Amino acid sequence: MRTVTGPTERVVVVGAGLGGLACALHLAGTGRQVTVLERETEPGGRAGRLLRDGYEFDTGPTVLTMPELIAEAFAAVGEELADWLTLTPLDPAYRAWFPDGSKLDVIADPARMAEEIAAVCGRAEADGYLRFVAYARRLWELERNDFIDRNFDSPRDLLTANLLRLVAAGAFGRLQSRIGHFLKDPRTRRVFSFQAMYAGLSPHKALAVYTVISYLDSVAGVYFPHGGMHAVPRALAAAGEKHGVVMRYGTEVARVESRGGRATAVVTTSGERIPADAVVLNPDTTAAHALVTGAVPRRRLRYSPSCVVLHVGSDREYTKAGHHNIHFGRAWRSTFDEVITRGRLMSDPSLLVTNPSRTDPTVAPPGGHTYYVLAPVPNLVTGDQDWRGGLAEAYADELVEVLERRGYVGFGDGIRTRHVVTPADWADAGMAAGTPFAAAHTLTQSGPFRPRNLHPTLSNVVFTGSGTTPGVGVPMVLISGKLAAARITG
Repeated sequence: MRTVTGPTERVVVVGAGLGGLACALHLAGTGRQVTVLERETEPGGRAGRLLRDGYEFDTGPTVLTMPELIAEAFAAVGEELADWLTLTPLDPAYRAWFPDGSKLDVIADPARMAEEIAAVCGRAEADGYLRFVAYARRLWELERNDFIDRNFDSPRDLLTANLLRLVAAGAFGRLQSRIGHFLKDPRTRRVFSFQAMYAGLSPHKALAVYTVISYLDSVAGVYFPHGGMHAVPRALAAAGEKHGVVMRYGTEVARVESRGGRATAVVTTSGERIPADAVVLNPDTTAAHALVTGAVPRRRLRYSPSCVVLHVGSDREYTKAGHHNIHFGRAWRSTFDEVITRGRLMSDPSLLVTNPSRTDPTVAPPGGHTYYVLAPVPNLVTGDQDWRGGLAEAYADELVEVLERRGYVGFGDGIRTRHVVTPADWADAGMAAGTPFAAAHTLTQSGPFRPRNLHPTLSNVVFTGSGTTPGVGVPMVLISGKLAAARITG
């Protein structure tokens, strides 16, 4: 594995997102002097928070899986996760709602989930589900150490015995076809394949290797941190400070200064020069490269679809809803085609509705409830929607109407505050193509083919976050922080 050469005592991390914070803890655990520069007034990056009228909203990811990766970051500085975060296992992990009026609770316990599927879809489908779980778990075991939790220097690094095992397991066929090998009911097929959207692909085009996303999402367990997802970066930052990491908020970086093939300092927009032996860049890949060279990378990437998020503070409670709810429209394959290929808004939306106050009432005022409504939409490259005009509020109104038709009676009348986030807002936050899901996980943008986490010409500049190895999602970003640190520490 290639590592940063020369001195690495002083490390400056730009950005206090989950990747940057995980990297900072892993570095601090080896005795490095770490300074984290964050332009916002608190940590989090995409896992930020929004406060409005007494309601508190997570602005980024709402689904937490694999908390052992958070524990790993704490352990790097000798801390225990339980001393910093209170995590509640969600049961069910999701509640899936279908256009025929049926619902399916997605339960992390395979035995109980099999009984749920048997009751809704029949015993044969439940048996297929158990075979699917065994298959997905096997893929995770084959992929984790060799292809996910690993730094790559060249495609040759893929050539391991587990690659042959993955080929033999059909992992390089299409995801939807492989899932169809185990599951026959269109409802279960949707529940265990929709996650491909957030990897930037249709289940009909994604490779079966991404079955592991469904495994982590629906089998390994989903958790909720008390105080919301933003509690995770707050805890990581606080643990870092306890162990010597200097957290500097309200500090925006203008550029990385370099000389002789090495970064020498980070320069802020106020003109302050902060010397560094190594620099870790947590911003979106394109923005990170611009800090180094003043220009975007030459490589043209294909980006994942984006999303509109509607944050709602409400006085209405819906007792039939779960913490996480997936509302599927009647359309399926055509929905992915609209958003990913044709650049159009969904004509029959499938939505994620998260109701955090159901689990943690402290995120809303007394008697209040918070709702996070996510609708996949085209990114700014694929689509031509004018989000800076009146479309944002008009589309939010449309989402409210869809929710009312799908069982959230009086949802619009119950709104006490609302905030709409669109691809234009993601772009303003520095995310390429206006998507928080970074580059799509196509074959040529995964593993050693994804943008590398070691700068091609500056030997002591490292990248972390969803745009680099291993990719998108909270678990992958936490791993990216550890991998970035390993490039420095060896």
